[in-house]
Amino acid sequence: MKKTLTYLTIFLVLFSFAFTKVEGQQEILEQYKITAAENNPGLRAKFKQYLAALEDVPQGKALPDPQLAFAYFIMPVETREGPQIAKISLSQMFPWFGSLRAGAESASSRAKAAYKTFEDYKSRLFYDVSSVYYELYFLKRSLRITRENIEILASFRDLALARLETGKVSAVDELRIEMEIADLENRLALLGDRYQARQVAFNNLLNTDASARVIVPDSLWQEEPVIPGKAAWLDSIRINNHQLISLDYEKESLLYREQAARKKGAPNITLGIDYIITGQGPNNSFGGKDALLFPRIGITIPLFRGKYNAMIKQAVLLQESVEAQKADKTNLLETLAENTWKDYLDAGRRLDLYRAQSRRAHQSIRLLQTAYTTQNKDFEEVLRMQRKVLTYDLELEKARTDLNTVLAFTRYLKGR
Repeated sequence: MKKTLTYLTIFLVLFSFAFTKVEGQQEILEQYKITAAENNPGLRAKFKQYLAALEDVPQGKALPDPQLAFAYFIMPVETREGPQIAKISLSQMFPWFGSLRAGAESASSRAKAAYKTFEDYKSRLFYDVSSVYYELYFLKRSLRITRENIEILASFRDLALARLETGKVSAVDELRIEMEIADLENRLALLGDRYQARQVAFNNLLNTDASARVIVPDSLWQEEPVIPGKAAWLDSIRINNHQLISLDYEKESLLYREQAARKKGAPNITLGIDYIITGQGPNNSFGGKDALLFPRIGITIPLFRGKYNAMIKQAVLLQESVEAQKADKTNLLETLAENTWKDYLDAGRRLDLYRAQSRRAHQSIRLLQTAYTTQNKDFEEVLRMQRKVLTYDLELEKARTDLNTVLAFTRYLKGR
């Protein structure tokens, strides 16, 4: 019983350590995303555009500036109180009821659309960071697997040389191994160059030092599936996608713009006061009595309707344009979603397939190596199986990478 408890304790400790390690690796990627969000200049530009759009809201609901005017009478107007010398006028124009509210709401909706554009750029940036990070993992694993295969071939070469000295094999076996090793070394150099190039691309997404070392895990975790079902997933994209929501806000802004255009065709009301300065008249010795006239009321008469009708028509046409854009974007997203769903299923199938194939290939190569050592079996079959080991190991890691990349892209499509 004590022995069983000891094994159980060891298992739980090892499981907890493995889980913590995977969780820590995921936290590293999340930290890279935070760094990208803080430093990426493209994302910063989108956020500044949103802040600039917010500044349109107070402009849209503000009254026109009041007008202050001063008039000096070159030829004073004579009155009983005395000559009118000058006049000071103050007036304020008030747009028709609801005009300012419509303008402010239109600006507010434009700002919301700008924010959703910023959110979409951020989601895309997070997907790009994840995608390149997973690609770096695949390249790192490819480098390691290729080095391990070179080491295995080197051991085969030593075995072939030993058997060549005893005359049990032909010198062709050793030459075949040298050719295989040369091919793998060339592939290793290419993988190293690709890794450096993608590392620069990753650091540029973060806007950090291009040569900075990226912390990449030795084993890749599997992202939690975010695709509950094809139909539900498509509905979630239509509801939550940032680009579609942004277009909805743009249409809302244009609806308020249409309202504002209709309000502009209504009269505007002007209220004002005039203060007239009166000089000394012939019947008084101290100067005339200044006159304060209040109120002065005026309205604008929108006789020329062409420009207002054009503004209304323009807003309506732009609404129709946005509706067409949304329909086109929805079709595009549905196509992307269909391809992503296909890639998701394919990556899952390949992951299961190459797990099994890799296991079988490793078993086969061990058997063939034993047969070659003891029974002098065909060395060509050993090399062929070693190529399959390399292929299946790489394909297994590619399937892991592709599955995580697809799941990251589904989060982007859903606006997460």
